[in-house]
Amino acid sequence: MKEAAAVFVTGGAGFIGSAVVGELLKSTEFSVINIDSLTYAGNPVTISRFENNPRYQFVQADICDAKAMDNLFRKNRPVAVMHLAAESHVDRSIGGSGVFVQTNIVGTYTLLETARHLVESNRPESDGFLFHHVSTDEVYGSLGHDGLFTEDSPYAPNSPYSASKAASDHLVRAWGETYGLQTVISNCSNNYGPYQYPEKLIPVVIGKALAEQAIPVYGSGENVRDWLFVDDHARALVKILREGRPGRTYNVGGNSEKTNIGVVRTICRALDDLVPRKGNKPYEDLISFVSDRPGHDFRYAIDSTRIRCELDWKPRETFDSGIQKTVDWYLSSVGRGWVEEIEKKQNT
Repeated sequence: MKEAAAVFVTGGAGFIGSAVVGELLKSTEFSVINIDSLTYAGNPVTISRFENNPRYQFVQADICDAKAMDNLFRKNRPVAVMHLAAESHVDRSIGGSGVFVQTNIVGTYTLLETARHLVESNRPESDGFLFHHVSTDEVYGSLGHDGLFTEDSPYAPNSPYSASKAASDHLVRAWGETYGLQTVISNCSNNYGPYQYPEKLIPVVIGKALAEQAIPVYGSGENVRDWLFVDDHARALVKILREGRPGRTYNVGGNSEKTNIGVVRTICRALDDLVPRKGNKPYEDLISFVSDRPGHDFRYAIDSTRIRCELDWKPRETFDSGIQKTVDWYLSSVGRGWVEEIEKKQNT
């Protein structure tokens, strides 16, 4: 039997990363080394479901630690890196940008250099190596009421988070052009689904509603995002790993544009049906509009024609079906237990 090819997934204990780990492990083609430093957003409970898989290994390490990365690369000789480790919350980046620069820029640089040295020292055996950098549509800035982001859209990041991701995108491209490292970049729209860290919009709404607390909505709630179910995104990323063309960028979107207030109301209506409040009062009564955050981009929307046409990928979930699965998961015993573990971790 052919030995499974080792793939590094950085940030695999996080929301999207854990979905990618799960998608990779569906095929005996791959073994997965999950590299995560387990900061606040990484939770061992999230990845406990993979522990008994013989093709899975977890390594707690910081991607900024050059020595640790060098040891891992030399020991495992991966055929690919799927780089998802990142600080990713815009609000946190406004109040503390330094860690975003360190993780998202310095960490990416460290991985690129380690990968480059490994490939250069092991040619021709390592010529098929691929560095897949997973990024965000926020690097493109903000759209008006019309138009879509394409792979050729100019970069115009407006937050410390998106600026750090834009910088890491540029590093990846430069290492491909300058050193011949085989790289690919993907930029995605807003993800949602099970295991999303509770600070993000959708789990915040669910959590606040169930606790009978005010549901905060920035500004008027008219900011627009394209929503992508996390399992659809994971399928796209593995598709890019297998079939993507080195040097290429692929935009991955859910084709589900919604205003923030529209998302909040959809969740409230779902909860009205599943967990009615006392007196059947609507959860929408808990919505509270709060001051908008600085640099809040008005609209993001993805044109995913390239990945649809070149790699034959498209999302399986509509927003309605995806949000139903998401709400159901957060209400399940698994989802409730996971949230409790997160809250316990936050309080220690």
